Amino acid sequence: MNLMKNRFILLWLPLLFSLHVSSQDQTSIWKGQIAFGGNFPSKDGFVENFEAKSFNLPTINLELQHMFNQQFGAKLDYGYNRIINTDNTPEFKVNYSRINAQLVYDAKNTLLFLPEQINIVGHVGPGMTFIKPLAGYSDNKLSFFNVMAGLEFHHELSETISMYLDTSYILGLSKDFEPISEGYGSFNGDLFTVTLGISFSLSGCQYCD
Repeated sequence: MNLMKNRFILLWLPLLFSLHVSSQDQTSIWKGQIAFGGNFPSKDGFVENFEAKSFNLPTINLELQHMFNQQFGAKLDYGYNRIINTDNTPEFKVNYSRINAQLVYDAKNTLLFLPEQINIVGHVGPGMTFIKPLAGYSDNKLSFFNVMAGLEFHHELSETISMYLDTSYILGLSKDFEPISEGYGSFNGDLFTVTLGISFSLSGCQYCD
């Protein structure tokens, strides 16, 4: 009886192993992501006498991601940020919105030393920033191109859902304010954001190759 049992196990081991490897190689072709956090605006993005808090809330990111294969993909994402004045400076508020199209690199099959449930995803791409000042400076709206790059640190909760921490830097490709009055209560600098969010599959867990 034990001999029959051992033979049965030996026959099934290759199949079980192949299924296990296949499940590890699966990925979500379409994903949605939503994250919340805060932002750190660069000081040189404000004109003289205007200064923002070093850390501001909120930052909200909404993303739609498509993977071409296990490692490479692209995403379209929208970000909203609020920037508020610090003490001893004119009162102002800025709504910083952006839209970016980014390339995505999933490093799971490259960084093999990582635990199975941990993953790192890099992203980079161009976009457009829209600045809308509030609190009496609404005429100083502006828009400019940006380039965004960041890293996401994922912890998989299941095959289709993960929590992630994103750290991103948004480089503003803007001109200096001219005249200076156009910069009152406005912002044309870089932005560093830190968010915590959920990534979830929109297409199920599918093999991308």
